[in-house]
Amino acid sequence: MPDSINLNDLERRMHGAHDNLSKELAGLRTGRASASLLDSVQVEVYGTKMPLNQCASVAVPEARLLTVQVWDANNAKAVEKAIGSAGLGLNPQPSGSLIRVPLPGLTEERRVELAKIAAKYAEQARISVRNIRREGMDMAKKSKLSEDEQKKNEEKIQKMTDTWIKKIDESLAHKETEIKQV
Repeated sequence: MPDSINLNDLERRMHGAHDNLSKELAGLRTGRASASLLDSVQVEVYGTKMPLNQCASVAVPEARLLTVQVWDANNAKAVEKAIGSAGLGLNPQPSGSLIRVPLPGLTEERRVELAKIAAKYAEQARISVRNIRREGMDMAKKSKLSEDEQKKNEEKIQKMTDTWIKKIDESLAHKETEIKQV
C-alpha cells in the first residue's frame, strides 16, 4: 500500500488527456487552413509509409489554401495520392514539386458532422480524466494515510478533475465556434 498519492502524476496524466484532445481537434478540418490538418497523412515513399511532414513541408499561404513542398520531386505523385486518399475530402493540385491543396467550403451537413466528431473526441477525453480520477481515489482509499489526509487528497483530486473537465469543455466550445464561423 502506498504511503502517499502522487498528485503530480495524476495532474500530468489529465494534462495528457487534454493535449491528446487538442491534437485530435486540430486535425478536424473546419474550412480554415491549418498545417496540422495533414498531420495524419501517411505517404508511401522509399518502400515504406511515413508521415507527410517527413518528406515535405506544409505551409498556409492563404486562409483556404495549403501548399505542400515535396523535398524530393520523385515523391510528388505519392504525396499527391496520399493527400487525395486520406479521407479528408481534399483535392490536391500538383505543380511540379509544389502541391496546392485548396480547402472547399463546408456544407451545413458537414458542419453538423464535424461538431458531432468534436463532441465525441471531447467525451473520450472526459472519460480518460474520470478514469484517472477514479484511480487516484482508489489510491487515496488504499493509502496508509490518516482519514483526514485521505479526505484532503480526495478533495484535491476532485478539484483537479473539475479543472481539466472544464478545460476540455472550453476546448470543445472553441472548436464548435470555429466550425460554425467558417
